[in-house]
Amino acid sequence: MIAFGPVPSRRLGKSLGINNIPDKVCSYACVYCQIGRTLKMEIERRSFYPPELVFEEVKRKAWEAKEKGERIDYLTFVPNGEPTLDANLGQEIEMLKALNIPLAILTNSSLIWREDVREDLLKLDFVSLKLDAVSEDLWRKVDRPHRSLRLDKILEGMLEFRKDFDGKLVTETMLIDGINYGEEFKRIAEFLRELKPDIAYIAVPTRPPWEKWVKPAREEVINVAFQTFADAIGEERVEYLIGYEGNAFAFTGNVKEDILSITAVHPMREDALRELLKKANAEWSVVEKLVDEGKLIELEYRGRRFYMRKLKSRELP
Repeated sequence: MIAFGPVPSRRLGKSLGINNIPDKVCSYACVYCQIGRTLKMEIERRSFYPPELVFEEVKRKAWEAKEKGERIDYLTFVPNGEPTLDANLGQEIEMLKALNIPLAILTNSSLIWREDVREDLLKLDFVSLKLDAVSEDLWRKVDRPHRSLRLDKILEGMLEFRKDFDGKLVTETMLIDGINYGEEFKRIAEFLRELKPDIAYIAVPTRPPWEKWVKPAREEVINVAFQTFADAIGEERVEYLIGYEGNAFAFTGNVKEDILSITAVHPMREDALRELLKKANAEWSVVEKLVDEGKLIELEYRGRRFYMRKLKSRELP
């Protein structure tokens, strides 16, 4: 299922997701990833789905959402891996512009050193770049990148992209407990001063991460990061991304399809699932049946129950 949602987004309002990468092809194996372990670690761009198929799936889902009176603020590339690995990304963006809905991407920034990737990203209205670290050791510990990637080239690519991009550019820095950040916040702040993002988001894991030891950073650590970034680029341009995005998940006609397509990319809390079922006039037995069939799995994280699509990346090796 290539298109899913619309789902509530803390950055983008109501976002119709585009899952343009299969489970789970990525250039990173981040310790906090909500999708699961990286099955194929890759950095070479290639074709995954025909661009026409991506366009038709998104167009269909957007039409279904509109028929149900659902608002869509953005079409967002937020797949089961790194979206810029898709060699057809630029072509897909050009085709999707015909739907007259703003286009966004959430990328881990790993391929932004490539000119062709920057050219594709320039076609978008909103670009979110991962910026977990600017120091090699911390970057390798948290993001666990493909061994041939170089952080200095990635950071240079981000600055190069900023020179030409006139859409909304944001960064996202994920903070987890058990990491000694030391002087890292000051180093990230200096880079942010040079990059000049519209917003620098500070995030913590809010859904079940792949590595069981991962927990959100403590409040005092989050606060130090906020103050340090704010000193560099202004308090009005630093925001927390640490709250729950809400339960406003859209029902677009087929509740089983909606649940499976959303949870393939976006683990859902139990209360959010109940809200979606209510919209669809469906019973909780729908979820129980999907669990019994092995299509959904239940997880506990920080005292709450989550439901996720059962994919290979979520199975223990």
